Amino acid sequence: MGSIITYNFQETREELFNLVEGLNNGELNAKDSEDHWSIGQICHHLALVELATVKAVKWGLKEEKDTKTDPKDISYMLNRSKKFSAPKVVEPGGGPFEVQEIVEILTNARKQLLETINSLEDSAVLKEKSVVHPAFGLLPLHQWVEAVPLHEQRHVEQIKEILVPNNLTTP
Repeated sequence: MGSIITYNFQETREELFNLVEGLNNGELNAKDSEDHWSIGQICHHLALVELATVKAVKWGLKEEKDTKTDPKDISYMLNRSKKFSAPKVVEPGGGPFEVQEIVEILTNARKQLLETINSLEDSAVLKEKSVVHPAFGLLPLHQWVEAVPLHEQRHVEQIKEILVPNNLTTP
């Protein structure tokens, strides 16, 4: 496996599962306000982003013309004081979700991402092509992949805040 799939992928996903698997379905679907996402919706969003990354990588690799661009500072994604609006394509469904269902959705999305990356003869090709990213503009494909655990870590921190006692209201 190429170095593009780092330990950070595994570590962040384990942290997410540790947070989610201890919840009941009510806690998973609770919202602190109507305009915020539930933990279940956050997890659904994470899976949708991973699947969108798979699509971006596949689409970008098919592109004939030269789309190489310089890498960007994607660590900026970890700055939670900067708000991003999710593009429609990765907005979560309303639920309600079940804990086991969310774990399966996330596991399936990760499996598709790993299969896509592992199917490449050489992951260095991901540095040669770029696709427009909703938060960063034209972004090299390897950074689309590298952004996955950073994006997940951003939302793990959000979930931890939601789990602060008395911050949850069940729907």
